[in-house]
Amino acid sequence: MDETTSVQSLRGFLDMVRTRFPEEYLQIRDRVNPRLVSTAMVLELDRAGRSPVVMFDKLGDSGMACVTNIAANRKLLGACLGVGACELPTVFRERSQRPIPCELVQRGEWDDVVIEGDEVDLTKLPIPHQFTVDAAPYITAGQVTARDPVTGIDTTGFHRLMLAGRNRLGISLHSRRRMYEYHRRAEQRGHSLPAAITIGVHPLHYMGSMTYAYGADVRKYEIIGALFGQPYRLARCGVGDLEAPAGAEMVIEGEILAGVHEPEGPFGEFTGYASYRSTQNVFVAHRIRMRRDAFFHSITAGMSKDHILISSVTREGEILNALRRNLPNVTAVHVPHSTCGAFLAVVAMKKTAAGEPQMAVMATLGTELYTKYVIVVDDDVDIFDLNDVFWAIATRVQAEKDIFFIPGAKGAVIDPSSDPQSFTVTKMGIDATRPSGREFAERLVVPDEARDRARAILSAAGITL
Repeated sequence: MDETTSVQSLRGFLDMVRTRFPEEYLQIRDRVNPRLVSTAMVLELDRAGRSPVVMFDKLGDSGMACVTNIAANRKLLGACLGVGACELPTVFRERSQRPIPCELVQRGEWDDVVIEGDEVDLTKLPIPHQFTVDAAPYITAGQVTARDPVTGIDTTGFHRLMLAGRNRLGISLHSRRRMYEYHRRAEQRGHSLPAAITIGVHPLHYMGSMTYAYGADVRKYEIIGALFGQPYRLARCGVGDLEAPAGAEMVIEGEILAGVHEPEGPFGEFTGYASYRSTQNVFVAHRIRMRRDAFFHSITAGMSKDHILISSVTREGEILNALRRNLPNVTAVHVPHSTCGAFLAVVAMKKTAAGEPQMAVMATLGTELYTKYVIVVDDDVDIFDLNDVFWAIATRVQAEKDIFFIPGAKGAVIDPSSDPQSFTVTKMGIDATRPSGREFAERLVVPDEARDRARAILSAAGITL
């Protein structure tokens, strides 16, 4: 593998973590039960405030290693972009606006071993069964790629993939974005949709594939290249003239069937609830290509940081991008993991006039469908510390004039509180900024120099903060 492809691969990311952040790499050498146990381990790490990459050498009896939790750590994601954790949304926003054309190479690293026809057996992969409610084991880190049968533009993104047989996966396209539309267009012509599932990609691929605020003629792969700051290297696979990341671990080639629907779900979703909502589509695998020493990649589902954090970051970047067009005094956006990485956004601004927080709320709700609640605070509030955000609400909000509601707004299909027929919700904005035009109470502040000195003294006393 050449240097560029290596840098863009999941293996390149793992090498970076082991070299620069060894404390954030956890290798489990003992055999681990893929039913519930691997998920429980990651969730226990989350509860303890730890977010290491976890490599299971022996997950079940497959003989293939499995890596998880690669996208649970803001520090590591920031390192992928060469920035600190706090700069992550801003740099994501800036880079993703400058797509870079891809580079097509002759051969993917996943073309060492080819398994076809009756030899295809997805049950041999170490696919975890993550929650008791799940209908079956799920491939959660599979990036599904397909082309628009009308325009020829491809897309890549996550769709849940339920193991339904040796060569069969239940797939839900319930986000109803590009992939749903591509399949609908193919089905109108009486055709199944050729598709490839890529497993084992770099976290920046994960991040770039989550962008939605760009034109239908922009390839997701070009946005991923922008995050790397260089052309993303792709290789042609054997179905539907599709291309896949050259450095991936494996590619499953097949098609999403036209006119066929089978039960899919329930699945433990990012909301922390079981989701029974599904488009109940079916993917049939015709071929598997993989590295000779391939390992599997799984995303821990439910409300794990591995499942949610990148969604938080991409939403932060896209909301920030939208707000800055008309409110350049917006300084930062945070979409907390603890609110499912989707339903709450906190916006910080240097308010210059009354009404700006309300503008920020409306622009945020108009940018991100999943967001239900927006809190706007002054820039003296640390939006990454919800204690500080709640302090601002407690001391700067008068409910009758600072809280407003938008009933009957379109919500997320997967939101369990949405109307079951129309999927509408009531959205809410909170202006937690200091009132304009009058003196307001002065906040207590401890200077940074004093805080640094205090930390040094505590560290010398054996207390690490």
